[in-house]
Amino acid sequence: MPSEARLLPAPTTAPDSLRMLAHMNREFPEVPLVGVGAIIIEDARVVLVKRAHPPLQAEWSIPGGVLEVGELVREAAVREAREETGLTVEPGELLGVYDRVLRNPEQRVQYHYVLIDFLCRRVAGDLAAASDAAEVRWFTREELPALKLAADTLDVIRKGFAKLEIGS
Repeated sequence: MPSEARLLPAPTTAPDSLRMLAHMNREFPEVPLVGVGAIIIEDARVVLVKRAHPPLQAEWSIPGGVLEVGELVREAAVREAREETGLTVEPGELLGVYDRVLRNPEQRVQYHYVLIDFLCRRVAGDLAAASDAAEVRWFTREELPALKLAADTLDVIRKGFAKLEIGS
């Protein structure tokens, strides 16, 4: 083995410590963060959460959050949906991958996410705000324009509705 090569010991970090590390540097990150979203549609309505924390604090958005180390993206969608809405979901089709880059007034990148959104089906649970959600509720398609959602959020929700109509 060359002298430059070194074997490093396996990490011994506890899962809770990994969660803490995952939450560090969300603001002004050094690298983009991977986020997942759960587009939960049932009875011609979609679940949205009102964010309790930045970014998008006090705004309606798709249930979702940051991928944790060692977690698969579909597992993350299930976890985030449960944590924010109280619902257990089954992720289905990938609806889209989106860039979310938010800049501060000096044009420095304040938040940078690559968002992976899945169409999800509720399999259990009752809707209840939890974790990072200040509020959670079902919205009809007709109610969405009044919410002033981000263009990519509205786009992926429309794709979800369209997929379900095709499958009907």
